[in-house]
Amino acid sequence: MAEFLWKKDDTPIDEAIMAFLAGEDVLLDQHIFLFDIEASRAHVGGLNRIGLISDDELKNLDTALSSLAAEFRSGDFVLDRHFEDGHSAIEFYLTDKLGETGKKVHAGRSRNDQVLVATRLFLVDALGQLGERCCEIAEAFLKRAETDGALPMPGYTHLQHAVVSSAGLWFASCAEAFIDNAVLAGQTREWVSSNPLGTAAGFGVNLPLDREYTTGALKFSRMQINPMYAQNSRGKFELQGLSAMLQAMLDLRRFSWDLSLYMTPEFGFVDLPDQYTTGSSIMPNKRNPDLVELLRGECATSQAALAELSATLSLPGGYHRDLQLTKAPLLRGFIRGLAALRLVPGLVRSVILVPEKMRAGIEAEMYATDRAMELVAKGAAFREAYREALQNPEELAGRNPEDSLTSRNSPGAPGNLCLDELRDRLARVSEAD
Repeated sequence: MAEFLWKKDDTPIDEAIMAFLAGEDVLLDQHIFLFDIEASRAHVGGLNRIGLISDDELKNLDTALSSLAAEFRSGDFVLDRHFEDGHSAIEFYLTDKLGETGKKVHAGRSRNDQVLVATRLFLVDALGQLGERCCEIAEAFLKRAETDGALPMPGYTHLQHAVVSSAGLWFASCAEAFIDNAVLAGQTREWVSSNPLGTAAGFGVNLPLDREYTTGALKFSRMQINPMYAQNSRGKFELQGLSAMLQAMLDLRRFSWDLSLYMTPEFGFVDLPDQYTTGSSIMPNKRNPDLVELLRGECATSQAALAELSATLSLPGGYHRDLQLTKAPLLRGFIRGLAALRLVPGLVRSVILVPEKMRAGIEAEMYATDRAMELVAKGAAFREAYREALQNPEELAGRNPEDSLTSRNSPGAPGNLCLDELRDRLARVSEAD
């Protein structure tokens, strides 16, 4: 292993203790290493601005950091257990390439603000990806609502027959949900876009660091001013980011549940192409919606990450090594969540509706609410109309679902889905991203 950055004397290093302290940290750092390099580039630029690094040293450091990033991407530089973490790997590489110049890089910063800024940059990027994924999903649902909006199907509450509904209402509900999720991702991204670089270990440093410069160089919205708050915000910002991810995963879980139910022979409303299903190892007749079920279950990853983070943050102020444990749930929640969401637009486009089954599931009693509204329109008090609606079954027989859907014309209802307004909202959030 490369020399520990914090080692001061010849005190023996207990390998078992060091292995426990390091845990999986250096492997997790593979996901934020490029952000760590990016932050180091901004930091050395700031040191140059206050005269601690010469112009020639800055040029050499910038070149070396670019080379490190390229070697990491190509696999020529491997971040593994030879290093304590990504931060020590960067300093080792720079010192190995540039000698004394590489040793200057750590001036004015701590590993505390290094990990803060790297994970913050990861979080800003991941929330941007989350917004993009939600927009793509919303677009897929909107197109299905526009194409299949008029197809009638049963509507349910409590999993019991309620009123006549439509594929358009179902798809448009999902579209609006993911538009809102994209808005939330953007708002959360703006909220977490706060630069902690230069706060060091939580107490500031004895140097006139140009933190406004690094804020602009790293494209943060603002500078996180107070060093102690910067440390206390570790985990707090991650929680908010994962909360935005959870909102998207909750809606994915609900849609996946609907698909799972509607694919059963008892419903038969939808089908999927073979590439979205798998077979049984013993039952030749089976086609299982494994992808849909795993998408449904992935919501648990976001919930578990939030619970793990919340439990870890039961700490007094300042930095504590426990905070190292916030990195794994953050990365796991976003990496797995984004991977799941990436598959959803294709899934939505591939859903095969079975109109005859959807229509066959509609029963005469599901027109009772329509009948009650008709009586209200003629002047009856609603409670009287409510009671009368089922008293004359012949009034419900012979109706057709198309008339039911058309008559329900309140904004957003099946006869007035307001798809143009939803599309305008989606365009606005897409432009904002």
